[in-house]
Amino acid sequence: MGCHCPLQRKPVVTLPASLLSLAERQWQRLLEQAPDYATLPASQRERLLTLLGLSDFIGESLIREPALLGEVLASGELEQAERWPHYPAWLAGALAEVQDEEALKGALRRFRRRHMVVIAWRELLGLASVEESFVHLTRLADALIGQTRDWLYALQCRELGTPMDGEGNPQPLLILGMGKLGGGELNFSSDIDLIFTFPENGYTHGGRRELANQPFFIKLGQRIINALHQNTVDGQVFRVDMRLRPFGDAGPLAISFAAMEDYYQHHGRNWERYAMVKARLIGGECHYGQELGELLRPFVFRRYIDFGVIDGLRQMKAMIAAEVRRKGLQGNIKLGAGGIREVEFIVQALQLIRGGREPALRVRHLPDALAAIAASGALGEPECARLLTAYRFLRKVENLLQEIGDQQTQMLPVEERDRERLIHAMGFSSWPAFMATLEQEMAAVHDEFIKVVGEEKEAPAHLEQVWVDLWRTALEQEEIVALLAEQGAGEAEALATHLIHFKEEATRRQVGPQGRTALDWLMPELLKLVAGSREPGRLFERLCQLLARIFTRSAYLQLLAENPGALRQLVRLCEASHLVSEQLSRYPILLDELLDPQHLYHPTPLDHYKPQLRQFLLRIPEEDVEQQMEALRQFKQVQLLRIVAADIAGALPLMKVSDHLTWLAEAIIGEVVNQAWSQISERYGVPPEVAESGERGFAVVAYGKLGGIELGYGSDLDLVFLHSGAPGGYTNGPKSIDSRQFYIRLAQRVLHLFSTRTPSGILYEIDMRLRPSGDAGLLVSSLEAFERYQQEEAWTWEHQALVRARPVYGDERLLAEFARVRREVLAHERDPAELAKAVREMRAKMRDHLLKAGEGEFDLKQSPGGMVDIEFIAQYLVLANACEHPQALTRWSDNVRIFDECVMAGVMDLADAEGLKHAYLEIRNLGHRLNLSEVSRRVGDEQLLTERQHVLRLWQQWLECGADGV
Repeated sequence: MGCHCPLQRKPVVTLPASLLSLAERQWQRLLEQAPDYATLPASQRERLLTLLGLSDFIGESLIREPALLGEVLASGELEQAERWPHYPAWLAGALAEVQDEEALKGALRRFRRRHMVVIAWRELLGLASVEESFVHLTRLADALIGQTRDWLYALQCRELGTPMDGEGNPQPLLILGMGKLGGGELNFSSDIDLIFTFPENGYTHGGRRELANQPFFIKLGQRIINALHQNTVDGQVFRVDMRLRPFGDAGPLAISFAAMEDYYQHHGRNWERYAMVKARLIGGECHYGQELGELLRPFVFRRYIDFGVIDGLRQMKAMIAAEVRRKGLQGNIKLGAGGIREVEFIVQALQLIRGGREPALRVRHLPDALAAIAASGALGEPECARLLTAYRFLRKVENLLQEIGDQQTQMLPVEERDRERLIHAMGFSSWPAFMATLEQEMAAVHDEFIKVVGEEKEAPAHLEQVWVDLWRTALEQEEIVALLAEQGAGEAEALATHLIHFKEEATRRQVGPQGRTALDWLMPELLKLVAGSREPGRLFERLCQLLARIFTRSAYLQLLAENPGALRQLVRLCEASHLVSEQLSRYPILLDELLDPQHLYHPTPLDHYKPQLRQFLLRIPEEDVEQQMEALRQFKQVQLLRIVAADIAGALPLMKVSDHLTWLAEAIIGEVVNQAWSQISERYGVPPEVAESGERGFAVVAYGKLGGIELGYGSDLDLVFLHSGAPGGYTNGPKSIDSRQFYIRLAQRVLHLFSTRTPSGILYEIDMRLRPSGDAGLLVSSLEAFERYQQEEAWTWEHQALVRARPVYGDERLLAEFARVRREVLAHERDPAELAKAVREMRAKMRDHLLKAGEGEFDLKQSPGGMVDIEFIAQYLVLANACEHPQALTRWSDNVRIFDECVMAGVMDLADAEGLKHAYLEIRNLGHRLNLSEVSRRVGDEQLLTERQHVLRLWQQWLECGADGV
């Protein structure tokens, strides 16, 4: 039979015409690969044709591997509802002949594909319940993860020796499955959340040299992730997410029981408690597993009835709702109102509230947990049964959506073809009928969620009728002006003009019924608030620009309409700062921050930026680089808004504002390097010294404003990259490159993550011109090359820049070496007259090129007596005197503390130092206020005269006269 043989009998298939046409095309493609399939019995052909129409995944899998169909049909698996007990033995047989890691990857992927085809086959044809799919998907994952670990553990023990505790007992790697994997409810195309741990520290025995247990298990963890996560010609087994481990991406890949106990005792957060409810040991229980469970239980389940859980879950739900608004996720059956996540929250809330007192509630599988909740009386049996019905319905929809193309999605399809696939597999006659049932199920869930977890809604405040009339009634401009004047509003004509224009704009735009209703509540309240401001016309214009950006995003209009407090914060911030109104107009997602004034006006504590950023990123799949970049930008904008709000409210003095902006930048730098490292090392591996030591050998040094801890709202980041890689080494990855090239690619990736423009803009402008040899130099220098350049080739202005240099990321050993190099370079003995001459010449060049002040103007930064003069004085004093006071004068990178150290060292007297610090702070403060309002840094020449005269006198003393011995 040729590959284009027609079907011997037209199969009786109930697919819609469009899907039947697709199925027949797929059938012809399959016949081209395997002509013998034309002889399949009619019943099998009918089923197969249905599946080819419903699932691209099944079709592409069979076309890619035609023999798979014969194997599946011959095995009888399609008729077996209990296949999972055989998975371990079947997989062990598939791995029996595997000799190396590349072969392991291929065997794992082929095994996964075969059994995923069977699971999808049965569920799409209605042969399997969603519960059956839960069991098989989870047990399949257990087998793949557990046997991958065991195979690689044996291999690594042969290579490096066996890890032992202090008494000579072999130490295993334990893997905790989290989320749906832990709960035994894995969905069809889920990623897997894992945590690696081992019982005790110790050393390997039997290898060529001793290796501590932790680096052994970190290396093993990396190999396991690579075996499962890497995309090969056969695809991947699972997307592996390790961000639920202690300290997230910043934490080690594997830690001991003792370290894990310490973390959860001192650092564990509420969301980690919720996650740990479902934690399950992959590969079965053992005495080590029991020990680990006892260790974690006090953290997860409190001894008392824990009603504080409700508030935490409510906050998490609010974050998810904000996420739905951010991404426009209407139609998301997981995150939307009444979705899968709300069922999980209800169950977790009741488990955590009472689980400390009632062990029966400490179950992972959600259906079992609902049964336990009903038995305990925490929720009525009818409510639990209703939730379970809705949950199974939603999870079935989720699985079927993912079985279409083996894609992780919870979004209802918008394409007609995929809608037809879904309703056919679900057994509905039409899309409206399906949607009616779905909405009914989700409404039931959401009603129960509100009863258990709660949802705060604030009704719109009562308004005087005049404000409603101004918005809803068609009035002439003169009438509007008169009404505004009666209410005491200033700039009534300008406000009336902007109001009329905005009404016209709102009429032309497709706002939608929900958005229109929200506007009708929002605008009268907004008008009342604006009318009482200092400059109503200008403020209303700013606000209208923002509202015009969110016309089509009814969720944001509703947010402002239903939360008068949020609206008041918006008006207050936009009135105080044009910078804020511009940011909110560009990035409306920031409006969510207005809901909580407690956070808005109390920025993140300095030492919390890093952990909060890690938590913020946990919601994004690690492999989704674009969304990771977008999330970084969103986090920055949210934190920036909080800092600005606190600044406007007077809660933060200038120096504290710079501290917050600096610590925020440092947290983002660290995360960007972590992401870049993960992406580059996945492709190339890591240099040999990194594999051995566990350190990265990479550092980021901040210069300029970041280095001097005086970052402003619009500052770019002056950075220099260093590495300690050994020459001649090669990375250990699938595509090996030399160590120097590895660090160059790492630096390029870091710059890419910073500078790529996403919907939320770029992250920061990065300036690399202060690296050795400037634009002509390498993006990243070895520490030895950096030291040699600074000692032998650098110009005086580069040593001036080094005064403000400060490491912001890197291994302790590398940072200590940089500190030594910086101290030695700055403490080099210099001729004061030659130094003063070089500093003066550089200052003159800068002024020639950068001074923009006109007649009668003072440029806060570049004019004589301005900011740069103060910075140059500080740099001159360090370079001229550090040889005699190396510890004191090289300790700090910021001007204020440099002047303080100069007084302590006897380099300058207290009055001169206090005068310089006062001038420095006054100039910075004025510049900061102008920047906040986006006004030029040039002011009238009569401002800050006393401060400027003090700066010029000391410039004359040290750099014009004193340096020449006059």
